[in-house]
Amino acid sequence: MIVEALLKDAILDITKLRKDMIELAGGKGANLGELVSFDIRVPPGFVITSKAYSYFIAYNNLESKIKSILEEKDSATASEEIKQLIISSQVPPDLENAILSSYDELAKKVGKEVLVAVRSSATAEDIENASFAGQQDTYLNVSRSELIQKVKEVWASLFNERAIEYRKTKGIDSTKVEMAVVVQKMVNSRSAGVMFTLHPATGDSRYIVIESSWGLGEAVVGGKVTPDEIVIEKSTLRIVEKRVSHKILKYVYNPQKKANEEVDLSNSPEADKISISDEEAIELAKLALKIEEHYKRPMDIEWAIDADLKFPDNVFIVQARPETFWSSKKATKEEKEEVTSVENRKVLVKGLAASPGIASGIARVILDVKEAGNFKKGDILVTRMTDPDWVPIMKIASAIVTDEGGITSHAAIVSRELGIPAIVGTKEATKVIKDGQEITVDATRGIVYEGKIVEEVEEQKPQVTQGISGISRDTLMSLYPITATKIYMNLGQPDIIDKYVDLPFDGIGLMRIEFIVSEWIKYHPLYLIKIGKPEEFVNKLADGVARVATAIYPRPVVVRFSDFKTNEYRRLIGGEEFEPEERNPMLGWRGVSRYVSPQYEPAFRLEVRAIRKVREEMGLKNVWVMFPFVRTEWELKKALKIMEEEGLQRSKDFKVWIMAEVPSVIVLADVFAKIIDGFSIGSNDLAQLTLGVDRDSEILGRMGYYDERDPAVLRSMKKLIRIAHKYGATVSICGQAPSVYPEVAEFLVRAGIDSISVNPDAVISTRRNVASIEQKIMLEKLRK
Repeated sequence: MIVEALLKDAILDITKLRKDMIELAGGKGANLGELVSFDIRVPPGFVITSKAYSYFIAYNNLESKIKSILEEKDSATASEEIKQLIISSQVPPDLENAILSSYDELAKKVGKEVLVAVRSSATAEDIENASFAGQQDTYLNVSRSELIQKVKEVWASLFNERAIEYRKTKGIDSTKVEMAVVVQKMVNSRSAGVMFTLHPATGDSRYIVIESSWGLGEAVVGGKVTPDEIVIEKSTLRIVEKRVSHKILKYVYNPQKKANEEVDLSNSPEADKISISDEEAIELAKLALKIEEHYKRPMDIEWAIDADLKFPDNVFIVQARPETFWSSKKATKEEKEEVTSVENRKVLVKGLAASPGIASGIARVILDVKEAGNFKKGDILVTRMTDPDWVPIMKIASAIVTDEGGITSHAAIVSRELGIPAIVGTKEATKVIKDGQEITVDATRGIVYEGKIVEEVEEQKPQVTQGISGISRDTLMSLYPITATKIYMNLGQPDIIDKYVDLPFDGIGLMRIEFIVSEWIKYHPLYLIKIGKPEEFVNKLADGVARVATAIYPRPVVVRFSDFKTNEYRRLIGGEEFEPEERNPMLGWRGVSRYVSPQYEPAFRLEVRAIRKVREEMGLKNVWVMFPFVRTEWELKKALKIMEEEGLQRSKDFKVWIMAEVPSVIVLADVFAKIIDGFSIGSNDLAQLTLGVDRDSEILGRMGYYDERDPAVLRSMKKLIRIAHKYGATVSICGQAPSVYPEVAEFLVRAGIDSISVNPDAVISTRRNVASIEQKIMLEKLRK
C-alpha cells in the first residue's frame, strides 16, 4: 500500500500541473504546467515528481545516511559522498518501468523516438525569494537508453556543493528539499536565450529585455557569450534598443557523436549576425506579457526557437520563474556611495552595468576557479565568465567584472541576488586589469576606474537607451557648451556606435550605408533579387540602421541612400553581372541616377523598404533619409515618386534631405528647396566639381588647386544657406572641411548654417569652436 501511494502521482504529464504544485513537481515543473494552462507554448513532456524521488530514497534506505553525512562532513566532502551514494543506488523496477512508459508515450505523441531534456526541478527552486540559477544539473539531448541514468544524476545534483552552500545562505534545510525531474522534448534550437519582464540592470518595469545567441541556451545562461540584446517597450511592443554582439561560440547537438558540442564562431558570419528576427522578438515579448500578467509579478524566462518549425510555432518558452532581485529589493532608503571625482580618472574598461552599485578594492584576476585560493573577502573578482562553481567566491567579493556575458548571464543574475556590483561583457578586463591592482567598479555606469575613488555620487535613475558608460545624455551635454548651431556626427559603421554614443552630438548628420552593404550584406542587391532573396538585403540593412537609431534615440539619424560607384559595386558578390566598367566612375553612374534607371530601380526599392521597416515596424521615427549626388530636378522628383510608391513620404517627422555636391544644386537651390526639407553640403565633391579638380590628384593637390576653402566654394555654400532659408529648408554640412579647418566652421556659422556634421574625433573640438564663434558674434553685435 505504501509503495502504491508513493507511485500514484510519481509521474504526471506537464499539462496536468499547476503553479501551486511545487511540493510535487518542483518550481520548474509547476511553472511549466501553469504556463500550459493559459496557452503558452512549451515543449511537451512529463515530470517525475518528488514522490518518485522519495520512493527512490526510501527504497534504498538513503535518508539517514544523507542526514548523517551532512551533519558530519564539510560541504565539499558531503557533496561527493552523497552524490556517489545516489548514483550507485538502484531505481525501483516499477518506477523505472513507469518512467520508460511515459517516455514511450511522449515519443508516440511526437511520432518518432525523441531526444529529451532532463531538467532539475527542486521543491525549493524558482520560488519568490530564491533563484537557484544553475545549482542543480540539466542534461540535454538524452536518448531512451540514457534516461534512467540521467534521472539519477539529476537527483544527485540536489547535493552539489554549490547547492548545499546556497541553501545555507537562504536558510533552507537540505534534508527537507526534494527533487522532481522535468523530461521534455528537446527543441532543435536555432537560437535560444533568456528574457526579463523588466530591465534587469535598472529594474525599469516599462521594458522587456531579450538576450539571444545561436544554438542551445547554455551559451547565454552560462555566460559563455556576450549575447545579442533587444529591448522592447511594453506599452507599444516597439523595439527601442538593439545590440548585435560578437558571439564567439554556440552549442549544438551532434547526432553522429550523440553529444552536444561547442562550435567556434570566431571566423563565421554568424558571429556578427543577429540571432533573432524582429518578429520572433516581438512574439516572445507578447508571451512575456501574458506570463507577467498571469503571475502578477516580474518574471525571468528562458526560451528557444526551433529550427524545424515555422513562425510562430517555432517560438517556445522552456522555463519561467519569478525575477528575484528587483522584486525583493526595497527602495526604503536612498543609497549613496562615497567615491572620488571621476573627472580625469583613468578608465580601464567599460561594459554592461549588470548589477548596480559602486565598490573599490584589490582586483584579483582569476581565469580558473581552482586558482582562487588567495581570494579574500572584499577583493574584486575579475574573470572571463562565471558559472555556478564560482558562487562561493562571488559571495565574498565586493564586486565582479567579466570579459563575457550579458545582463542575464550567470554572473549578472547571481550578483544582483547577492547585492554585489557587477559589470559584464567588457571583452578585455582580464587583459587590461592587473592582478593586485586597486580599482573602482562603478556598476551603475558600467565603468572600471583605476584607483580608489572617494566622492559622493548620487544613484542614477533607470534609463533604457544609454551609452556604454551609462551616464545620461543630459549630464554629458552639461559638460560641454550649448550651441545654437547643431553639432551632428558622421558615422559609417553601426558596430562602433557604442564607442561614440556618449559624445556630445545632437544627431547623426550622415549615416553612410555602404559599410552595411559591403560588410554585412556582401551581395549585390540585384543578385539577391535574382536568386529570390531580396528580404536578406532589406533585413540586414534595416538591422544596421536600427542599431544606430536605437542607440541615440530620439536624436535624428540622417541615412544617406547608397552612393557606391560602379567599380565598388562590381566588388560585391554577384556584382560583375550587373555593373559596367566605366572610365571615370567618380563622375559616372552613381547616386540618384542609379535609383531612377530601369536596371537599378528594383534595388533602390529594397533600400526604401529597409528604411520603412525601421520607421514603421521598429517604430524608430528618428530616421530620416538623404539622396546623394543629385544632379537634376527631374531625377530627384522621379526618385521621390518611387519612394512614395513604397510607402515613404515627407512629413513632419520624416525629413528628406539631398546632398549639395554638384554645382547644379547650388544654381537651382530655389527649385530644390521647394521639394525637400534640407540640404547637406558635401564639401569634398563640391570643391572638386566647382574647381574642376580631381580631389585624388596628387599633382594638383600639391600645387594647391584642391582646397575646400577656395572663395568659389565658400561663396557657393553661403549662397545655398541664404536661398534655402528663404524657402524654409535647412542646411547642414557633412564634408571634411569643418573637421579640418576651424576657419571654415566659422565662415559657415556666420553664414547661418543650421548644423555641422563632423567625424567622431572632431565632435568635441567642433562644439567648443562653434560655441566660441557664436559668443564672438554676439559680443560683436553688442559692441555695435
